[in-house]
Amino acid sequence: MIYKGHMKGGRILELYGKKIGFVLTGSFCTFKKTIPKIKELVEKEGAEIIPIMSYNSYNLDTKFGKAEDFIKEIEEITGKEIIHTIQGAEPIGPKKMTDVMVVAPCSR
Repeated sequence: MIYKGHMKGGRILELYGKKIGFVLTGSFCTFKKTIPKIKELVEKEGAEIIPIMSYNSYNLDTKFGKAEDFIKEIEEITGKEIIHTIQGAEPIGPKKMTDVMVVAPCSR
């Protein structure tokens, strides 16, 4: 449902300055489409992205690319180190480090 009071500049949600936890999971085939969306959130929307990757997405090379290359690209776009361990991710909720979380891809 779209509320007129929340629309500004044609956008449903204003993302400028929002802290978005962006989680990449192991559907490696989507990385080439997902990473440009992270860049768009940073450059066009002015959001602050906190990059998070699952163990497999952070560590495994696949036919879709090398983990090291994806990590480098994401860290360059966001200016932040990727959270990739359980210990690194534990404080996200209790410390209220994000305004919103995106899990991409998120299959049902």
